Amino acid sequence: MLISEFRGPGFTEVQWQYINSLATSLDARQLMWASGFLAGAELLRSNGAAAVAPSSPAPALAPATPAVQPAQRRLTVLYASETGNSAALAATLADQATAKGLQAAAHDLASYKTRNLASEQDVLIITSTYGEGDPPQPAAGFFEFIEGRKAPKLGGLRFAVLALGDSTYEHFCEAGKRLDRRFEELGATRLQPRIDCDVDYDQPAQAWADRLLAALEPASGQDAPPAAHATVAAATPVAARYDKRHPYAANVIDNLLLTGRGSSKETRHIELSLAGSGLSYEPGDALGIMPSNDPALVRDILAELGAAAEAPVSVLGDFLPLGRALQERLEITAITPRFLEHWGKLAQAPRLQALAQPDQAEARADFARHHHIVDVLRQFPAKGLDPQDVLAALRPLQPRLYSIASSPLAAPDEAHLTVSVVRYDLQGAARTGVASGHLAERALPDAALPVYIHSNPHFRLPADDVPIIMIGAGTGVAPYRAFLQEREARGAAGRSWLFFGDRNFRSDFLYQTEWQGLLKDGVLTRMDVAFSRDRQAAGGKTYVQHRLQEQAQDVYAWLEEGAHVYLCGDATRLAPDVHQALEGVIASQGRLAPEAAHDYLRRLQRDNRYQRDVY
Repeated sequence: MLISEFRGPGFTEVQWQYINSLATSLDARQLMWASGFLAGAELLRSNGAAAVAPSSPAPALAPATPAVQPAQRRLTVLYASETGNSAALAATLADQATAKGLQAAAHDLASYKTRNLASEQDVLIITSTYGEGDPPQPAAGFFEFIEGRKAPKLGGLRFAVLALGDSTYEHFCEAGKRLDRRFEELGATRLQPRIDCDVDYDQPAQAWADRLLAALEPASGQDAPPAAHATVAAATPVAARYDKRHPYAANVIDNLLLTGRGSSKETRHIELSLAGSGLSYEPGDALGIMPSNDPALVRDILAELGAAAEAPVSVLGDFLPLGRALQERLEITAITPRFLEHWGKLAQAPRLQALAQPDQAEARADFARHHHIVDVLRQFPAKGLDPQDVLAALRPLQPRLYSIASSPLAAPDEAHLTVSVVRYDLQGAARTGVASGHLAERALPDAALPVYIHSNPHFRLPADDVPIIMIGAGTGVAPYRAFLQEREARGAAGRSWLFFGDRNFRSDFLYQTEWQGLLKDGVLTRMDVAFSRDRQAAGGKTYVQHRLQEQAQDVYAWLEEGAHVYLCGDATRLAPDVHQALEGVIASQGRLAPEAAHDYLRRLQRDNRYQRDVY
């Protein structure tokens, strides 16, 4: 007799469906355990005690009608992440919720099934903002869905948004603001107001999570969902000790100038030793570097403040000299609304306080483009201040991420970087990028750099037999060096095609001899290059997107044969231009309307066949 043909006494239809579904999903061992558990539950309930799991299976199933418990709302944590911060916060939040007895799960919006949204109950959203107000690239498809006509009504859903951003950008936390507005438009109810966090997000993000979890925590006496079985981990590997808060001091092996004589740029190849660190990475990952500020800039700021480098201060609970705090712990170049407001009060400068107001984003961004902090100190002086008051205007110095340009199979215990050094003039003075200047001028052989591995799961090689198309300009070629080193070491059979662009052939053809060797050996199948400042035909400058258009027929053929496409480089110009060129290739070669070509490329992105690492 089938289980579904037998029905015990007194069961309602709902109870019977639940029991039938459970019974058919368990194996013999689990059925024996469950029978003993239910028998014990009935016995202990009749004696007024709480049920406990039996230490050994009982032989029979006692007829008992289970008590119906109030349904607990599900908590879903959705995150959109470009550099991993949102992902880490979401995982921590889901773990904290589960520990409090909530039924919680975290999902990456890059792979979240949008059809599930209408049936969600409580949703917490954590998203960063990419560039000037855009969503993180992996989550672009979700944003397009939720802001489009197919988005469902969300009248039964409750939500809250934690927005991460960088206040030096004009459209601060715009991705989070967009989701917050849209969920409200679709009828969802806020659990609490959205909060917008700057790069030092840890404390406000945790306070936001604490308030929500306190409100959502099951009431005393309400049954919590069954706890997941804890996984007992082996001894923690050494690598787990190192992250952006506790970086590893990696020794510099070499620091070489890649660009040739006469180049208008300075691009460097830097090799670091990871020997003995336990750190491991995959091609496509990035190396996080905690830079330090230019000592000369620190001296200038101290002079403008009229403060001694040895003055004791506190930074996030650590006591150290002011000079060291300015060099190693605090951001002393970029201007933020916090700095303008605070320094405006200290220097009694109404203009600065006015620029800090929310409705002055455009004017503030323009001011920040033409001034660094030291320039503001000179133009709006305020000396004789308590150094601790000065530090309240500054935010913590943040790590910088660089794509790793090596494969661990080809360079064991090493990580290679391709770094474009940022140099420019501002207010009549020569300036350098914080991290690139540090790497160019102070990351000399045998010096130590604080580093950690930043995993990038949205930029990964496919199977060895799958063809790949790699598109990059300038230092955007770095991860492709790692890709091809990896494929060569593994003897991969998949074809590979590199589109590379830079300014001048003679001075800026990064890793030229390596590409030529890989072409000769068949590891690299094809290579097309574009050098925008070399002598061009009457049509003007040539960029990588033009090479894609020239090779449209073959590019489309590779896509139809299952090729994965990668794009790495500048987010402002390269990324949109290449994206548009790809849509044009698909439309022309596939004879598709623009909207259909757009959907084709979006499907590639959804299926992880079109991956981008842009900055």
